[in-house]
Amino acid sequence: MTNLFSTFDPCTGMLSLNWISLIMFMILFPKKFWKLENKNSMVLKKLMMMLNVELKMIMKYKGTSLIMISIFMMIFYNNIMGLMPYTFTASSHMVFSLSMALPMWLGMMMYGWMNKTNHMFIHLVPVGTPAMLMPFMVMIETISNMIRPGSLAVRLTANMIAGHILMSLLGNNTALTIFIPLMVAFTIMLLFETAVSIIQSYVFMTLMNLYSSEI
Repeated sequence: MTNLFSTFDPCTGMLSLNWISLIMFMILFPKKFWKLENKNSMVLKKLMMMLNVELKMIMKYKGTSLIMISIFMMIFYNNIMGLMPYTFTASSHMVFSLSMALPMWLGMMMYGWMNKTNHMFIHLVPVGTPAMLMPFMVMIETISNMIRPGSLAVRLTANMIAGHILMSLLGNNTALTIFIPLMVAFTIMLLFETAVSIIQSYVFMTLMNLYSSEI
């Protein structure tokens, strides 16, 4: 490791294999996982059913829960894979997060403005806004709507980078005299990062679902 941020460098020379971590979780699964019922698959199906019920409470369009759950699982697996030693964390890059948030947001905006133009204009002016403030509210709502994909991407990227930098600092300052306390702190930090990985996946999915439900 040349510096603190070298773990986030996707380039390792002429042939960069770091982005293979995006599909590495599929390689680690045994083939029987997809064919036979087991505890892991049952837990996964139970999680998907719970997410499906929650998404249906917010989203009025049918079929969108499949897309949202797929996004959740992809971000979740990549966040978890990034906790493994010497594994590239794809979710700590804007290329990864923005490539999911921006196309989804553009697709929703194009669908809304082409098919529900009046409904989209209504969203620009909240109910009860005074007439004098309406032009300013239109500008504010337009700007807040345009920065949504960027805020989603930055939130996911910043949270993953912050935790990994702190873990790198703990790992690079190991001393024999404080080995046991450091291991305890590293274990607690690893559990915290696991919780952050799950929460950030859930937040990304929920906010994207909320944005799409406004159309």
